[in-house]
Formats: sequence, C-alpha cells, structure tokens
Amino acid sequence: MAAGYADLLRTRYAARLLTGTLVGRLPNATAPLALVLFVRAQGGSYALAGALSAVYGVCTALGQPLLGRAVDVHGQPRVMLPASVVSALGMALLVVVGLSPGWAACLAVAVAGLFTPPLEGGLRALWPVVLRRADRVHAAYALDAVAQEVMFAVGPLLVTLCVAAWSPGAALLVVNVIGVLGALSVVVSAPSREWRSAPREAHWLGALRSAGMLVLIGAFFFVGLALGSIGVAAVGYADGHGGGMVSSCLLSALGVGALAGGLVYGARQWPGRPETRLRLLVALLALGYLPLFLVPGVVGMTVLSGLAGVFLAPALACAFVVVDRHAPTGTVTEAFSWLVTTFGVGSAVGASVAGPALEGGGPAAGFAVAGASGVAALLVLLSMKRLLGDPVQPAVGAVRAENDRNGAVEPGFRAGHQA
Repeated sequence: MAAGYADLLRTRYAARLLTGTLVGRLPNATAPLALVLFVRAQGGSYALAGALSAVYGVCTALGQPLLGRAVDVHGQPRVMLPASVVSALGMALLVVVGLSPGWAACLAVAVAGLFTPPLEGGLRALWPVVLRRADRVHAAYALDAVAQEVMFAVGPLLVTLCVAAWSPGAALLVVNVIGVLGALSVVVSAPSREWRSAPREAHWLGALRSAGMLVLIGAFFFVGLALGSIGVAAVGYADGHGGGMVSSCLLSALGVGALAGGLVYGARQWPGRPETRLRLLVALLALGYLPLFLVPGVVGMTVLSGLAGVFLAPALACAFVVVDRHAPTGTVTEAFSWLVTTFGVGSAVGASVAGPALEGGGPAAGFAVAGASGVAALLVLLSMKRLLGDPVQPAVGAVRAENDRNGAVEPGFRAGHQA
C-alpha cells in the first residue's frame, strides 16, 4: 500500500503539487482558530470571534465556486496567485486595524474569505494531466483526502506555536505568508501554467446545470453537517468527562479513522460504478455516525469516534470521481469547488444546529444530529438515484475532456470510469 503511494508521489510534479496545495490552503484550515485567538487577545468577546469566523466562512463559500469558474476560463496562474495575495492582504489589514472600527474588521475578514484561492479544486483538475492513468488519478483523490486530515491536524499546532513564540497577530501574518508561498509553488509549475480547461458552454449555472452535481451537493451538505455537529458535541461531551483534552482525543480519533480508511481505499482499484460505490460508502458512513449518540465512557467513545471516521475519506475520494463524471465539460475546477463549498457550509450549519441540541438534550442529542445528518445524506443519494446514474453527454468525464485538450495519454481511462 505504502509502495503504491510512494510510486504515485515519485511521478514528476505530483509531490510538489500536493504539498504546495496543502501549504496554500493552510490559511483556510487555520482561520477559525487564528481568528478566535486574535479577537480574544484584542479584548473582543467570543461572540465577536464567532461572528468574524462566520463572515470568513460565508465569504469563502461564496468565493470558491466563483473563483473556480474564473480558473476554468482564465487558467490557474492568472487567478490563483492574485487571489492568494489579496486574501493574505485582507488578513494583514485585520492585524493592522484590529477590532475598531468594527466595519473595517468585518471588511478585512470578508476580503480574506472571498479571495481564498480554489487550490483544492485546481489540484484535482491537474491530477489527470500529471498522472495520466485513471487508477492513479483515483488513488490520488484518496491520498488528497487523507492529506487534508494531516493538514487540519498540523495547522492548528502551527498557529499555537506562532502565538506562543510571538502573538496571535503574528500567527495570522505568518500563516498567510506561508499560504501565498504554497500557491506560488503550484502556479509556477509547468502543469499549472500549461493547463487549459476544455471549451465550456456559456451558461450562467455553470457546473450546477448538471443534475448529478446537484445530487452530490445535496448529499455532501448533510455529510458536512454531520462533521460540524460532531465538533460541537465532542466539546459538550468533554465537559462532563474530564475537560478539553477529551474533545481533542475524540476529534483526533475521528481524523485517524479517516486517515486509515483513505489509505486503504486508495491502495486498490474497486469494481463497479462509482455512483453505486458512493451510495454504499455513504451508507457505511451514516452507520458509523449512529452509535455516537450512545455516549459511553471515554475509551468507548474514542473507539466509536475512530470508527465513525473510517469511511469519510473514501466517501470524499469516491465523490471526486463522481464529480469528474458528471461535471459539464469545461467546468471541472468550478465543480470541485462547489463540492468543497457545500461541505464547508454544511459543517457551519451543523455546528449551529448542534449547539441548541446540546443545551436541550446533552451530548447524546448533539451526536444524534450527526447520525440523523448521515442518514439524510444517504436518503438524498437513494431518492435521487435516477439523476445520479450514468452521465449523459455533454456532462460526462469533465477531467477526461480536460486531458484530451491538454494532450494527456490515459490508457484505459474510459474503462476505469465504466468498470
């Protein structure tokens, strides 16, 4: 298994693009924590910190698909790097002006969120050009999902170290400078400079004119909602079982489960249509979330959290393949960005829903939100099964179409999609 991933990363540009994308996304991964620490250091309330985090999250959700569409039209370097610089300048403005006047702080955070570059979608558009074979592309999707778990674990640690060494303001600046360097590393690479989207039909809906894409967005909104509710419920559970370290253990176990599941999933090719496989993976994901409402002791809860994470990265990796099959030609970056945005919005909604549930029914009610959300995601996929069937031209194989345009040779790529 490790040898397969090592072989993938030895492909020219693969390791550089993956690393650069993860580093470039560091500001986005650490923004909620960094903003809370900065606001508190400035004497602001938790309510203000939450409000600024919400502004950042909403603006990021708005900006990702719009910037993704711009990438499909204008190419990666002309959009990704300027967006990364403007986003970093937004956070720098926040550090300079502080929390007063309030409108300036909100504007700075809104700019930082709105111009967060769609590096995640951009990387998935580049994988077929770099790896050239369907089996390797699908493995890269799994590795990508796994690497995100590592980033979300390492990012907060980096912020904490910067705060300890300097200040919360310095942490914001350092993380965003690192993010610009990561984006720069991606866009100056040959695959990024040479990549061009396939010709797209002029349509205001863009990627959303695909019925299959709408089904995916609906399902993964609820998957994101489940994860957001788990984060809040874990804090509530920890309050009655030993404090903050317990919540960290639960969330770490969730991440370790996702890491293990993603590594195993990406190490082999799976038979059958990816749409069918996605329904099975989401069913297993929902099944993993349901027992959390039992809230056993800390050891048992840690085990349940680890099991709940096992099918997250595989479900995401499979969803990326399905996006490839259903996104209209010429909208690949935008399509991936919509999935990322929906997932993030669902997570924010989940956090807001779990809070009242926690207050009304305790940790069990908070975790029940996650279980119900997982079931809802599965019901969306099952009830819309007809819309998420075999894709019909022109909304088929967007990444394959990008490859054809860029001259990538992919033996068996079509067979890989129809296996």
